[in-house]
Amino acid sequence: MIIKALEVGPIMANCYIVGCENTKEAVVIDPGDDADEILMALAKDSLKVKYLINTHGHFDHVGANKRMKEVTKADILIHAEDEPMLSQLGRAAASFGLFADNSPAADKNIKDGDEITFGEITLKVIHTPGHSRGGICLYTDGHVFVGDTLFFGSIGRTDLPGGNYNTLISSIKQKLFTLPDETIVHTGHGPETTIIKERRTNPFLL
Repeated sequence: MIIKALEVGPIMANCYIVGCENTKEAVVIDPGDDADEILMALAKDSLKVKYLINTHGHFDHVGANKRMKEVTKADILIHAEDEPMLSQLGRAAASFGLFADNSPAADKNIKDGDEITFGEITLKVIHTPGHSRGGICLYTDGHVFVGDTLFFGSIGRTDLPGGNYNTLISSIKQKLFTLPDETIVHTGHGPETTIIKERRTNPFLL
């Protein structure tokens, strides 16, 4: 399995390319900005994008949806609860003094328990509301991509529309902390961590 992490946009969100080494099919998780950089990273390994997966609808994680879809023709996947945000990205970015293109509508809504297959890899969808109503995480073979649900030593903010602190804590404890201890957590901002490290040391979750 190929995993590439790119820090994109002024808010420095983590965008992930996950690819199948044998078939060269890939997904892009959270194409937040810098589409050309993402496209160059894909081309370097001759990867063909099947899906653009949004862990949630905030502009810093989906701002490159439009350009990426224009170039790759890949399907956009997002939870139904967050899909309405896709048409409001410009307004959301402007509130931070930034710019983002509105995204095309999703090609498919994904929900808890769904499986997303590309090449020989399958990602399991885990609905983890709290940072946003439609926040999701994606698990496969010892790796989980968590968007802004969980961070190294911290958790996602819950003061934005659709956020709820108690819901977020419950999502992490009931859905992420049940994953194997050594699962690598690929976060939406900042460094990666592991499930066992966050269970044992994250001050928000003790």
